[in-house]
Amino acid sequence: MANFDFLVYCSMLLCFCSTFTESIAVNNITRSQFLRDGQTLVSRLGSFELGFFSPGKSKNRYVGIWYMNISVQTLVWVANRKNPLIDSSGVLRIDVSGNLILVNQTNNIFWSSNSSRTAENPVVQLLDSGNLVLQSNLEEENFLWQSFDYPSDTLLPGMKLGWNLKTGLDHRLSSWKSPDDPSPGDLSYGIELYGYPEAVMWKGTEEHFRSGPWNGLRYSGAPELSPNTVFSFTFTDNVEEGSIQSRLVLNQSSSNGGVLQRFTWNGRSSGWQLFLQVPRDYCDTYGLCGAYSNCDTNQSPVCQCLEGFKPKSPANWDSLDWFDGCVRKTPLDCRNRDGFMKFSSLKLPATRQTWVNRSMDLKECKVECLKNCSCTAYAIADVRGSGSGCVLWFGDLIDIRQFPINSATTGQDLFIRVDSSELAAQSDSKRKGKLIATIAATLVMGILLLSCSVWYLWKWKNKIRLEGSEVDNGEQDTVDKSHMDDLELHAFDLATIAMATDNFSVSNKLGEGGFGPVYKGELSNGQEIAVKRLSKNSLQGIDEFKNEVILISKLQHRNLVKVLGCCIEGAETMLIYEYMENKSLDHYIFDEKRSTLLDWEKRLNIVFGIARGLLYLHQDSRLRIIHRDLKASNILLDCNMEPKISDFGMARIFGGDQIEAETNKVVGTYGYMSPEYAIEGLFSVKSDVFSFGVLVLEMVSGKRNRGFYHPEHQLNLLGHAWKLWNDGKSLELIDPLMRDSCVASEVLRCIHVGLLCVQQQMEIRPTMSSVVFMLGSESAVLPDPRQPGFFTERFPTKASSFSSMQHSCSSSNSVTVTLLTGR
Repeated sequence: MANFDFLVYCSMLLCFCSTFTESIAVNNITRSQFLRDGQTLVSRLGSFELGFFSPGKSKNRYVGIWYMNISVQTLVWVANRKNPLIDSSGVLRIDVSGNLILVNQTNNIFWSSNSSRTAENPVVQLLDSGNLVLQSNLEEENFLWQSFDYPSDTLLPGMKLGWNLKTGLDHRLSSWKSPDDPSPGDLSYGIELYGYPEAVMWKGTEEHFRSGPWNGLRYSGAPELSPNTVFSFTFTDNVEEGSIQSRLVLNQSSSNGGVLQRFTWNGRSSGWQLFLQVPRDYCDTYGLCGAYSNCDTNQSPVCQCLEGFKPKSPANWDSLDWFDGCVRKTPLDCRNRDGFMKFSSLKLPATRQTWVNRSMDLKECKVECLKNCSCTAYAIADVRGSGSGCVLWFGDLIDIRQFPINSATTGQDLFIRVDSSELAAQSDSKRKGKLIATIAATLVMGILLLSCSVWYLWKWKNKIRLEGSEVDNGEQDTVDKSHMDDLELHAFDLATIAMATDNFSVSNKLGEGGFGPVYKGELSNGQEIAVKRLSKNSLQGIDEFKNEVILISKLQHRNLVKVLGCCIEGAETMLIYEYMENKSLDHYIFDEKRSTLLDWEKRLNIVFGIARGLLYLHQDSRLRIIHRDLKASNILLDCNMEPKISDFGMARIFGGDQIEAETNKVVGTYGYMSPEYAIEGLFSVKSDVFSFGVLVLEMVSGKRNRGFYHPEHQLNLLGHAWKLWNDGKSLELIDPLMRDSCVASEVLRCIHVGLLCVQQQMEIRPTMSSVVFMLGSESAVLPDPRQPGFFTERFPTKASSFSSMQHSCSSSNSVTVTLLTGR
């Protein structure tokens, strides 16, 4: 099933180029003029151009509008989407009735504006907004017809998305069928005018994604649309229209220069750099968790019944089939026993069955909901200021997701109707929690006091002992040095690191992960370093930091990142690494331009290096270590493109005889996790082997496993590789950018080994010692691989399965908001 993307791109480069068509001198045509194939209209300031074009490999001819000053032709509107010309005989002109029409040499009409209003002297003009308008004359802005009323797949600033209730027009985006065919595809995006309007994406007639309702500032399910300095959206909901409008809000005195913006869902985004993306993950898939369930990417599994509810089908729920959702633990009886449980930071449920009163406050809203036995929840309609308006939900609550509760800019409060017994249980639970917390705090304080007393007594006795006998200073120094050697890391002071990073300057920031920001620095001796600084709001914490310090201080291998030391001073906690000037592996293999720098020989060398590093962790080091978060972004590349495994915050040490362990807290990255770890929390060396197999297949294909898209099926990259293997077409997996440099036998061996590593059953996956042997030996006979993990197609039926968690982005079926700024 196709996926829905909402992307924003920013770039500081605006490429100017000459057009390859003949432009007429004006930006308009009158009844006495016409536009032939090969001629174009150009807007007054040269922002947009209208003319004939052929998309992709197609030879059909269409009339469209595109950005004039971007080297890669970027279409924003197409007139004859459904009815292409088959040759270059097309002419665009105004007919006798005042309509703009597209005809061929035999005067057959291929497209018409079909305006119901007429004018004596009609003029067609291309505006600098990208709007093509038909008007009575150039002095009046009384448009008889405009292209902004009939969007294709792109929403430009000033366009509206939604309904004009006076004319009945539904301004809705629809995807191209393919890069070669601009006719409407299966995907469409528009505004549904329920009681509480919201933006919805459909695949055919099936609802596939929704934004959450408009709450006065943004959609409740799209925190990325919060007010910012780059762009904004305004929402209109009255008797005449229900629509959203995009506006640029850049400060005109800023140094960003000219600005272009687009909101579109196609993969034609060359030259635009990713800024943000929605949907973010599988929790944005409509109805993934069923009714009265909350989708939370920080939980495992992601679907959790709301408090006061339980799975409707426990067996299905345990097998990760959440489609049936949840039901109340205690049914409602509507006899003054009902109350409301507050849930915070949510994407509000689907609004198909809602009622809105804009004048009520929250207290009145609660009373109104209690009056109606069918009312299941209520919330504030407008979150601006102190909040106002009332929204009531009737029927089941569907498509809820959880946002981080500690963030003030995401999600809303929702009050869900429950039996009073559930409120009492919640209150008891809170009281017990407070009591437990109080007892725990008391015990901790008692232990601390006792520890301090013991420490003070020990110091006092030690002082007396030292006063009674001479202690050799050399021996005392040896004791202290021995203590430092246990850590085997150099301790940097904060002043040194601050000076090296120019006081943690933004210009020195290399990136940011779950641990916190990473900065480039240079020590006084000229050595370049990378400083990983623990953030106060880090997803990881001091435990992960300590874990990484303990592990990396004891590890030394050419394919593991080298740690130079640490800094623990005051509130600051940092690790100092050797600087990797070529950044991480994902910086190259998933980028169309940079991936050309990695020919097959380099990729194969990187695969071998990662394999040797993992073998050292699993078998040859002083400790047996499971990395648990092996992925492309955690493979760093030095100046010689040698790979270094990094980020050991999630790693775990195994004892000599231990082969596996279990955890209630699954950490890592979906797309790289093995099935037994993601589902059961079971991890072992075979979990890392699975992640390595994913990496190998990504290296060969240049595609991400999570987010892989193929027009003929809904498999992820592992499933696609498995399908090609069974069809005897494995070489089709190769990244087209390196086909000329690869050795077919080596590629096939890597694919073979990769498939062996990602097999569903962990028992039959090879060890890393076997992997290194198989990769390096052309004579080794490799066993046939069996079905990989997460092979099932994504969303094959209404009922979701765990494979749905692999559902991700599809660049060819995406909605994008794009910004381009130029000097």
